[in-house]
Amino acid sequence: MLGLWDFVLIFVICPILGALPLVGWVTQLLTQGKFRRIPAGKIGVAAAFYYGGTPVGIGAVLLEAFKGIGAVLSVRGLLGTVSGWELVALAGVVVGRYGATRTVGTINAVWGLFVHDPLVAACVFVLTAVSFSIIRSRQAAKFGVLIIFPLIVAILNPENGLRIGGAIALSLVLAWMYNQSPNIQDDGISLNYQELPSGGNNLFRRDHRILSLDEELSPEVVGQKAAMLSQMKRWGYPVPQGWILFPYDDPQLLFDYLQPSELSPLVVRASPVFEEVDGAAAGLYAGVINVTSQSALQAAIAQVQASYNSPTAIQYRRDRQIQDGAMAILIQQQVRSVYAGVAFSRDPMTQEADAIAIEACTGQGNLVTSGRMTPEFYRAFVLESGNTSTISLQGEGRIPPVIIKQVAYLTRKIESHCYGVPQNIEWCHDGQTLWILQVRPVSTLLPIWTRKIAAEAIPGMISPLAWSIHCPLICSVWGGIFALILGERSLGLDFNEAGRLYFSRAYVNATLLEQIFRRLGLPAQSLEWLIQNTELERIPWDTLFRNLPGLFRLYGRELFLRQDFHRDRHRRFAIAISQLSQEQRDTLTPTRLLARIDYVLEVLQRATYYYVCVPLSVTFRQRIFRVKDGDIDYYRTPDVAAVRSLYDLATSAKNLLTEFDPDNVYEDLQVSQEGQKILAQLEDLIKKYGYLTATGADITSPTWSEDSQPVRQLFMQLMLGNEADFGRQRRRPWRSKFVQSRANLKGQVAEIYARLIAELRWCFLELEKYFLQSGWLQQPGDIFFLELEEIRQLLHKTETHTISRLQLLAYQRRSQYSQHQQVNPVPRIIYGNHPPIFATLMPSLSPDQVLSGIPSSPGYVEGKVKVLRNLQAIPENIDQQTILVVPNAEATLTPVFARAGGVVIETGGRLSHAAILLREYGIPTIVNVQNATWILQDGQQVYLDGTRGILEISNDLRPG
Repeated sequence: MLGLWDFVLIFVICPILGALPLVGWVTQLLTQGKFRRIPAGKIGVAAAFYYGGTPVGIGAVLLEAFKGIGAVLSVRGLLGTVSGWELVALAGVVVGRYGATRTVGTINAVWGLFVHDPLVAACVFVLTAVSFSIIRSRQAAKFGVLIIFPLIVAILNPENGLRIGGAIALSLVLAWMYNQSPNIQDDGISLNYQELPSGGNNLFRRDHRILSLDEELSPEVVGQKAAMLSQMKRWGYPVPQGWILFPYDDPQLLFDYLQPSELSPLVVRASPVFEEVDGAAAGLYAGVINVTSQSALQAAIAQVQASYNSPTAIQYRRDRQIQDGAMAILIQQQVRSVYAGVAFSRDPMTQEADAIAIEACTGQGNLVTSGRMTPEFYRAFVLESGNTSTISLQGEGRIPPVIIKQVAYLTRKIESHCYGVPQNIEWCHDGQTLWILQVRPVSTLLPIWTRKIAAEAIPGMISPLAWSIHCPLICSVWGGIFALILGERSLGLDFNEAGRLYFSRAYVNATLLEQIFRRLGLPAQSLEWLIQNTELERIPWDTLFRNLPGLFRLYGRELFLRQDFHRDRHRRFAIAISQLSQEQRDTLTPTRLLARIDYVLEVLQRATYYYVCVPLSVTFRQRIFRVKDGDIDYYRTPDVAAVRSLYDLATSAKNLLTEFDPDNVYEDLQVSQEGQKILAQLEDLIKKYGYLTATGADITSPTWSEDSQPVRQLFMQLMLGNEADFGRQRRRPWRSKFVQSRANLKGQVAEIYARLIAELRWCFLELEKYFLQSGWLQQPGDIFFLELEEIRQLLHKTETHTISRLQLLAYQRRSQYSQHQQVNPVPRIIYGNHPPIFATLMPSLSPDQVLSGIPSSPGYVEGKVKVLRNLQAIPENIDQQTILVVPNAEATLTPVFARAGGVVIETGGRLSHAAILLREYGIPTIVNVQNATWILQDGQQVYLDGTRGILEISNDLRPG
C-alpha cells in the first residue's frame, strides 16, 4: 500500500516536475535573453538545438532526462525498492509535460526507463532498431515500441503484475499523446513552437530530408505562405504539390529529387519567414514560373532568395517595422491554367454585407496580380440555408459563371475554416479542377471591430468628448484584468487599442480579444464567436490548469471587492464628492475648472475599476449559483431607486385624484395641501437624483437637475399606467443572497460613477460658457465634439490658427454626428480601420467635373497632378501634395508611390498586388481610369476620392 507521501510524490509532485519549463529557463539564460519575449513553456528541446546551438541543445536533453531519472530515483528512494510505481511516476512526468507544453515527453520516458530497468530498455532498443530497419516507417516504429515495451516487461517479470500494469499505463499514455499530436515526434523535434527569432543552427536540421506540403508545417520555420498552403492541403482543398527549401539549406538534395521539364514545369515562390501577418508584402518578392530545367531551377531559387534583400523589400520592411528574418523557398508543380484570378472573402472597399470580391482573367493569374491589365470583376453573395448554399453573382464576362460561383463558395469556406478572418485567395482553373495557389489574411481588413460587446456596455451614440474620457479609463481597467490573468503572456498586447468609435458608436477590437483568448489557450474559434455569434466550445481542462494562477489572483480580487470599495468610498469617493459639492463652479476661472476636471478624472480612474469589476462579479456569481435575473433586486441602483420612488409618488397622486386630465395634473395637485406635498416630494426627488440623465452615465445628455421634463413625463406615464410591484413582493430562492450582496454593491458603484460623470459635465458646461464668450466656440454643445486634449489646447494655445482649426473640427464632427444618426442599421462588424461609406454620407458631384474608375484604396486627398508615362524616370519632388498618374503599377514601385498623396492608375484591379500594398500604406488610389495619363496634365488641381473611385478636376485648371 502507498503511504500519503508516496501518493503525493507519484501523483502530484511528478506531474509538477514534468510541467516545469526547465529547458525554457536555461535556454533563455544561455542565449542572453534572446527568447525573453517567448513564454518559457514554448521553448522545447528542438528549439534549443535549432537556435541555441549544440551546447544549449545537449543541455536541454540532459534537463529533460533529469526529470525522468529524478522521478524514478525519488520513488525508489521513498519506497526502498524497485517497483512498478516508478513507471507510474514516469507516466505522471509525461502527463505533466504534455499538459503544460502540449509536447510528448519521450526523452523523459526513455531515460527514466534506462534507470528503472536497463535490461528492459536494452531489449526494447534492439528490437526497435531491427524492426525499423525492416519497416522503414517512423510512425509504425513509434507505436511498435509502445507494444513491444509492455510485452518485454511481462516476459522478464511474469509474476510482477504491478510492473506490467505500470508499463501498460505508460505505453497507453504515450500512445494517446502521439495520437493527439501526430506531427510531434520525439519531444517536439518537429519544431512545433511559436514566435522564435530568426536565424538558426544548421546542425539540427530536419534529418536532411525533403519537406513537402503534405506535412504539418510551422510558419515560424517555413514562412506563412508555405504553412498556410500545407494547412489548406490537410483541410482537403486542392493545392498543387510543393516542396520546401529551408533558409540557408543546401538545395542539392532538392535538385536531385525534382526533375522539371517542358511537360512538367515548376514554379518557384518566396515564403518569407517571420513576415508579419498584418502586412501582405504582396508582390514584393520574386516568383518565377515556367521552370523547365535543372539550371533554370537553380537560377530561379537564387533570384527568389536575392529578392528578400532588394531595396524595395528592405524599404517595405522598414516602413512597416517588420523584423528581418529569412526566406524559405516554395517549389510547386505549375498548373496550366485556363482561368485564374484573385478572390477576397470580404470586399476590401465596400465591406458590403457578405460580399465576395473576385477578379478573374483567362490564362495565368499573374496578369491580375501584376496590375498590367484590367481583369473582369465579380461580386458574389453566398447564402447558407441548412445544408444547401445559394450563390448570386453581380458582373458579367467571359469566365463561365459556374467557375466564379465555385471560387466564391470555396472562398467563403476557407474564411470559415480561418475562424472568420477575411482571406485573400489566389486561384486558377485548369479546365477540370479549381486550384488554390495562395491564402493569406487581408491585412487591410484587420483588425476586426465588433458591436457585440460594446453595444451592451454603450448601446447608443456617444460624443467625441465622452469617448475620449470613457475609452482610456475602461481600456486601462480591462488591460489590468487580463494582465492579472496572463502575467508575462500579456506582453506586447496594446490594450489602448481595445475600442474605437465608428459612426459615433463604440466598437470593440475583436482581433485583440482573439489574441488574448489565444494566449489564454481558449478554443481557436473564439474570434468566430465574437463576430458571427457561433457557440463557444467548452474550455479544455489543460487551459484551465495553465491559467489557474492568474484566475486565483483574479478570484482574490473578487472576494475582497466589497471591502476594497467601502475603503475607497470612505477614503476617496465620499471626500471627493463632498468637496466638489461645496465648491461653486460658476465662480471658478477656466484654469481652476480644468484642474477640477483633472481631479474628477483622477477619482474616476479608481471608480471605473469598480464600475467594470462589480458587474463581472455579479455575472460570475449568477453563473456559479445559477440565479436568474428576475431573482435579483437592483433597488440600490440609482435609476431603479429613482423610478420606484417616482412610482410611489405617482400612486399617491393617482389615489388623490380619482379622475384627472393629463394636461392639468400639476394644476390639480396644487389645489389641495396633500397635492402640494406630493409636488414638493417630486422636486426633492429631482434634486436628490439630479445627477442622473435620461441615457445613463452620458456626459453629453442633460442631467435631471438641468432638464426635469423627462422626469415629469415619466411621472405622468406612471400615473396613467397599471399597478406594479417592481419585483419587491417576489419570493426569491435562498441562493440569490450570494448574488444580491454584489447587486447592492453594483448600485452603490453606479451612484458614485454617475455623480462623478455629472460633475465632469457641469465643469465642461462652465468651460463652454467661457469659450463662447471669448468667441473660441461657435454654438452651445460644441465642446462635446472636441476631445479632452483638444479642449486643453483650446485653453492653453490661444493662437488664431489653433482656434480656427478646433472650431472647424467641432463643426465637422457635429455634422458627422447628425449624419451618423441616419445610419440604419449600424454595421455589426467593421473590417480594418476604414469603415464603409454609406450613400447618405457622400456629397454629390457634377458628372462633367469628374473622371471615374475602380475604387482601390479608400481616403480623400487634394493635390496637384504629376503624370508619369515612363515609370523608369521617377522624379524626386514627390510629396503628400502630389497625385501620381501612371499607366500601370508594379508592386515593387509601391514604396515610391507611398511618398505621394494619392495615386491614379490607368489599368489594373482593386485586388492587384499594387492595390493591396497601397491600401496598407493608406494611400487613396483609383485604378482602371482609362486614358488618365493623356487626359490629365501636370499641375492640375484635383480632388481624389479613393472610396468611390472618383477624381474631381478643379474648374480653373481643366485641360483645354
